Formats: sequence, C-alpha cells, structure tokens
Amino acid sequence: MATADVSTGTTSVFLRACRGLSVERTPVWLLRQAGRYQPEYRAIRERHSLLEIIRSPELSAEVTLLPVDAFGVDAAIVFSDILPPLVGMGLELEFAQGEGPVIRNRIETARDVDLLGTPPAEETMAGTLGAIGIVRGELESRDVPVIGFAGAPFTLASYAIEGGSSRDFTRTKAFMLSEPAAWRRLLGKLATVQADYLVAQAKAGAQALQVFDSWAGRALGREDYLQCVAPANRELYAAVARAGVPVINFTLGASAYLEDTAACGGDVVGLDWTLPLDEAWARVGLDRPVQGNLDPVSLLAPWRELRARIDDVLERAGGRPGHVFNVGHGLAPQTPTDNVKRLVEHVHEWSASRHGV
Repeated sequence: MATADVSTGTTSVFLRACRGLSVERTPVWLLRQAGRYQPEYRAIRERHSLLEIIRSPELSAEVTLLPVDAFGVDAAIVFSDILPPLVGMGLELEFAQGEGPVIRNRIETARDVDLLGTPPAEETMAGTLGAIGIVRGELESRDVPVIGFAGAPFTLASYAIEGGSSRDFTRTKAFMLSEPAAWRRLLGKLATVQADYLVAQAKAGAQALQVFDSWAGRALGREDYLQCVAPANRELYAAVARAGVPVINFTLGASAYLEDTAACGGDVVGLDWTLPLDEAWARVGLDRPVQGNLDPVSLLAPWRELRARIDDVLERAGGRPGHVFNVGHGLAPQTPTDNVKRLVEHVHEWSASRHGV
C-alpha cells in the first residue's frame, strides 16, 4: 500500500510522477481514452450530439468515467473538446457529420479579431466545470485524479482562421505573416481566455491540467514558432502556473524544436511518438517529468507486437522517476478495447515488478 507524500498530499501515482517523485509503478492514462472506440460512448452519441454531451455536466462526467471503470487507468481526463471556448468568444461552432468541426464565421480580417470577446470561463464553459466537480467527487475515494485541459493559442487560432481542420494551414500562416499586429492580438486574446479556463478547471477540482498544441509543430518551422507562437505560449503557461497543480505541455510534431516548445513552460512535457522516449527525455532535460510516448496506432497491432512496443517505451524510461505512460497522440476510433485493457494491465504489472512491488 502506498503512503501519501507530504508534498502532494496524495497517494496517486500519476500526481507523484508529475512531480518527479518515486512511485511503486508507472502511471498510465491515454489521450482520447474516453471516446469513439468505446461501445458505451457510441451508445450515448446515438442519443446526443457532441456539444450536447460537453454542455451537460452529467453526460460529460458519465463519459469521463467510462475508461476509469473499464480499464483502471490512473487518471481521468474530463470529456470535452478544445474548441468550445471559441463559442464564448463569438465564433459559431458546429460539429458537422462527416466534416468534423466547422466555424461558420471564421476570422478573415483584423477587425474580426478585435470583435472577439474574452468572457470568463464560468460563464461560457459551465458544463465542463460542472463535470469536473462530479468526476472529482466520484473518484476522490479511489485516489484517481481528474485532468482538465485546453488548446494552445496557435491551435485554436488555426481552427478560427481556417474555419475547421486543415492540412496545410495556408490561411492561418498567410494571416500570421500579413497581419502581424492582429495576429499578436489574436493569440493574446486566446492566451487570456485559455489561462482563465484552465485556472477555472483547477478551481472546479481538476488536479492536473494539459495544454494541447496540436498543430503548431506540424504547421511551422522553428523560427516562425519562436517569433510568432512562443511568446503567447509562455504567457499562457506563466498564467496557469498560479493554479498550483501540475501542468502538462503537449506539442504534437515538434521534434525539430522540442527544446523550444518545452521551454515555454509546464511541469511535465508530453512527448509524441516521433522520437524514442530516452532521446526526447534527454533533450528536454532528465530532471523534467515526461509523458508518453507509444504510437497510438500500435494498439491496432496484434498483442505480441503491441507488447513489444510498450516494453520498449518502458525500458527507455529506465525506471527513472517522472514518467507517465501514455500514447503520443489520441487513440483511433477503431482501437480494440481488449488492447486498451491489456496495455494498462501490462504497464502496471511490468513496472511494479521493476519497482520492486
């Protein structure tokens, strides 16, 4: 039986690992662990739209708890999406069947940026904040923490300017280069809104926070990142630090300048699967906790192959304090639930044997 550490006040292996403290086994949770690959979630979606679930504290909490109950993961991440905060700012968001997210009044001019509001999260994201409170109450006795999250400024700006998903981010980069002052104002507003939202999630009961920068690493070279994105990210992480909970900095596709994204802030660096874990960890600093970094597509492989890849990540972590096992991006909708369950069990068993438990 683990004992509570005075610096965290919890026996949670996840929170202890986020602080770089020793643990009896490696904690594991999975990006998009509650979602389309689960039949229970698909049943809920047959009756409710995505935005309906997100706006209902009870439905969001129900979905959040599904993987905790089914697989025994070491943390729950509140079921939501990175885009709803844009609605409160004045953008019209819908999730169109077969299209994904669509913003009908996308940003096209500097004036569009100036018209965006920055309302407090308590007014615009009450459903998610309520869900966090419900989940915290449900999981407190099990010492399973709840994670809140938000999108990083560049990622949200790209959706707002493109009007949805993009492969090449042409509109976003053109706006960034042709309207530099408006671009800075846009990212500044997004950083303000997201910082407020993240801190509000911590106040609602979230015991850790994650910032997703899904597209900056894929859209931008290093110099554009440093000049046009990093200042807003540093502002965001500095503001969120006042929440007093571990903050995970996850930037997808930024291996070429991983050190620069990590330097923007956060307590834990989320790693995608594009570098071996030991190499990536050395680049961000071995004194910094990390999270990752199994390729999520590995869960579509036969168990023999999947197990070998899980073991490789664990072996590269070397039993060093400060590792949270995760996938390097979200689980695919076709992920077999049996593989998810076996992954969690194997990480627990393998790491407990190495930690001497």
